[in-house]
Amino acid sequence: MKFFIDTANLEQIKEAQALGVLDGVTTNPSLMAKEGITGKNNILKHYVDICKIVDGDVSAEVISTDFESMVKEGEILAELHDQIVVKIPMIKDGVKALKYFSDNQIRTNCTLVFSAGQALLAAKAGATYVSPFIGRLDDISSDGLNLIAEIRHIYDNYAFETQILAASIRHTMHVIDCAKIGADVMTGPLSSIEGLLKHPLTDSGLAKFLADYQKGN
Repeated sequence: MKFFIDTANLEQIKEAQALGVLDGVTTNPSLMAKEGITGKNNILKHYVDICKIVDGDVSAEVISTDFESMVKEGEILAELHDQIVVKIPMIKDGVKALKYFSDNQIRTNCTLVFSAGQALLAAKAGATYVSPFIGRLDDISSDGLNLIAEIRHIYDNYAFETQILAASIRHTMHVIDCAKIGADVMTGPLSSIEGLLKHPLTDSGLAKFLADYQKGN
């Protein structure tokens, strides 16, 4: 399973990269705004700055919602850096854009996916990644993990190469559950990744080892 961090915060990205397990980054306009990154030129520069930190894919989201504008904006994003993956919303014109980019060897991440049918359309159109938002489904008392399982089953049935990118990860157990089901990628906050480090028996065991060592010195 690949680990992506869902943020525009450069310090958090550096910290995740230093951990040695980071495979990429996902961002969106809300995350950019949270870091005070506004204005087209500043946003584009920030994407490049992120690419300089990580070795893997960096999803950069289009703002447009019509086909022609998404294509124009996506091509600009793709030209920024080889690591850029163009993030496209799951709407009718978005599916058209996915197909266009696939035909022109530009990698894509289909975002805001909430059903198996949407994921099937994205794969048919040639999306590189599909991003089901499991946390947002959980928020409305739906089963986000079941959606991951449904998509995995469909993709395996037809050998689709589109990777399942479990998005809107809320906590560490989401990461574990997605790994069990077979999601190709998870993207979440740094806390969801670092949470995998923690176990009370690890802490107590280490404390005992250190205490025993001190007794002998």
